[in-house]
Amino acid sequence: MTSIRQSGPSPQTPTKQRRRASQAADQIDPRLYGLPRAATPVLTILAALFAVFVLAPLLWLLISATKSQADIYTSFGFWFSGPFRLFDNIASLGQNISGAGVFVQWLANTLLYAVAGAVGATILSALAGYGFSRYRFRGSNALFFGVMATLLVPITSIALPLFLVYSKVGLVNSVWGMILPSVVSPVGIYLMRTYIDASVPKDLIEAARLDGAGELGIFVRIALPLSMPGLMTVLLITVVAVWNNYFLPLVIFSKSSLYPLTVGLSALSQASQSGSKAELVPVLITGGLVTVVPLIALFLLLERYFRGGLLQGSTTGL
Repeated sequence: MTSIRQSGPSPQTPTKQRRRASQAADQIDPRLYGLPRAATPVLTILAALFAVFVLAPLLWLLISATKSQADIYTSFGFWFSGPFRLFDNIASLGQNISGAGVFVQWLANTLLYAVAGAVGATILSALAGYGFSRYRFRGSNALFFGVMATLLVPITSIALPLFLVYSKVGLVNSVWGMILPSVVSPVGIYLMRTYIDASVPKDLIEAARLDGAGELGIFVRIALPLSMPGLMTVLLITVVAVWNNYFLPLVIFSKSSLYPLTVGLSALSQASQSGSKAELVPVLITGGLVTVVPLIALFLLLERYFRGGLLQGSTTGL
C-alpha cells in the first residue's frame, strides 16, 4: 500500500527557529531611520570599509608577531616572511627585560585590575541603577544627573589633585589606587537604570512585596536575573576601560612591578627606540598581540549579552 506524503512546510526545530528569529532581528529596515531601501548597498560598503579600517592594524599585528627583527623592517607588513617566530617571540615575553620590567607580571597586574574593577563596578552599578530606577526620593534626579555630569570632567584636569589625595591616604604605588576608581562607573549606572526601567516590571516588584519578600530578596531574585544582559554589558565595558587605562596608572605607579600592560608596553616601546635595545621590537609587537587577544575572546563570549544590553540601555526612554 502506497503511502501518500502530504505537502507542506517541514517542521522546524527550536534551534532553527531561534536562529531564524535572531537573523531576522539583525536585519533592520533602513526605512526605520528615514533612509530609502536603495541606501542598503551604500551602507554595506561603508560598513565594509570601516571593518577594514578597524581590522587592518590587528592583521598587521598578527603577521608581524611571527617575524624576526630583520623581517619586520625588510618585508611587506601584511604578509608572512622568513622563519615563523611567533612562539619564540611569545617565549621572550616571559623573560626579564632589563629596564622595562617583566611582561608576565604586567599581564597579571592587568588581569587583577580589570577583574576586580569590573566586578566591583558591575555590582555598584546594579545597586545604584536599581535604586535610581525603583526608588523615588527628593533630589533623586538631581543626584543622578550629578553622577552623569562627572563624564564631562577630563581625567587630565584632576590628575594633580588625584595624585595629592592618593599620596595623603597612601594609595600611591598601591593596587587599590587602581581598583577603587575603577569600581565607580557613571556609564554603568546609566545603563543599569535604563535597562531596569525597561526589563523589570513594577507590577512584579509590587507583587513580590505583597507576598512578603524583602527589598534585598527582590533585588537578588528578581531584578538581577531579569537584568543579566545589562550586567554583562557593564562588565564588558568596564573590563575594556580598565584594560586600556593608561593615564591613571601612569600617574599613581612609579614601580615597574605594578605596571599594567598599557604602561609596561609604553616603557618597552621607549626602550626599543634606543639604539641599545632595538632588538625588543618583535617582543613589543608580540606583546601588543597578546594584549588584545583576551579582549577579543571576552567580547566574543559576551557578544549576545552586549548587543542586547547596550541597545536596550541606550534606547529606553527615547
